[in-house]
Amino acid sequence: MNILLIEDEASVAEYICHALEREGHACDHCLDGESGLERASHGAYDALVVDRMLPGLDGLSVVQSLRARGNQVPILFLSALGEVEDRVDGLRAGADDYLVKPFSLEELSARLQALCRRQASADSQETTLQLGDLHMDLLKQEVTRGAQTIHLQPREYKLLEFLLRNAGQVVTRKMLLEQVWGYHFDPQTNVIDVHISRLRQKLDRDFDRPMLNTVRGAGYRLEAG
Repeated sequence: MNILLIEDEASVAEYICHALEREGHACDHCLDGESGLERASHGAYDALVVDRMLPGLDGLSVVQSLRARGNQVPILFLSALGEVEDRVDGLRAGADDYLVKPFSLEELSARLQALCRRQASADSQETTLQLGDLHMDLLKQEVTRGAQTIHLQPREYKLLEFLLRNAGQVVTRKMLLEQVWGYHFDPQTNVIDVHISRLRQKLDRDFDRPMLNTVRGAGYRLEAG
């Protein structure tokens, strides 16, 4: 799993990240709410672990902002605030689970795995993806925009599916190389630029509102327009 930890206590964060990495997971860490929200909005994570009491933007606000943007990544609150009303507030803000400090690392890991299993199960039941007037039928592997059918090559289809699953978020070249091409290194080719250019032509050529945009210095973002 690729996990983002938003925790302002550096020693606690180091302890958690090392434990998760020993289990084979990747763990990024942010020390405050603002940077955590930014990273969560632009990264592809399997789950977030969020502290309630953060400097600047508090944990509740981070989760509420993500949910308001349509980000459905599984989120677990990890907090010393453990009263019933605290847990209820966290779940109502949009979190999927709530674990009170002090905690067991074994339980934290088990809860994260359970959240990701539920998310994977929900994803596997999806038959369509949609953004604005762009529609992808996962069973028929057909793509339409408005009333127009978009004919895609297999790699272009896989690229668009990944962009749709991360709609509204900046997708980096590294993410595309790993998730669409299966490369865990940069082969130093223009393969991404070529496929993005072809996909953009097919998606946007006959429409007034472009959907596939380049974010200079960062990557690409698919938007409703």
